[in-house]
Amino acid sequence: MDTKNVISALAALAQDSRLAIFRLLIQLGPTGMAASKIGERLDIPASSLSFHLKELAHAGLVTVRQEGRFMIYVANFDTMNALMGFLTDNCCGGNPCSPLHQPECMNAGADGGNAWRD
Repeated sequence: MDTKNVISALAALAQDSRLAIFRLLIQLGPTGMAASKIGERLDIPASSLSFHLKELAHAGLVTVRQEGRFMIYVANFDTMNALMGFLTDNCCGGNPCSPLHQPECMNAGADGGNAWRD
């Protein structure tokens, strides 16, 4: 994933309603949900929902398909995984560890693991 796409995805998620929509769609998996049901579930008016879904789609975070008269929105897991990969690509200096699960990784470095805090 290139930097331009990462910035677009992060910008799209940097808003309360869009983040809530994306998290809901992640929970639903590949079945997705009709736009009207998303609005009902999250209490987002249709006019605002349309704008937010368009922003998420523009960033490649959701896809849409038509089923009859309904527009079904689904989280784009490929984009989500690419974004997560980009963000964690060089985690812990390229060592296979996770600071959240292995606190010793925080101390792995000449500076005692504090370089990221500067």
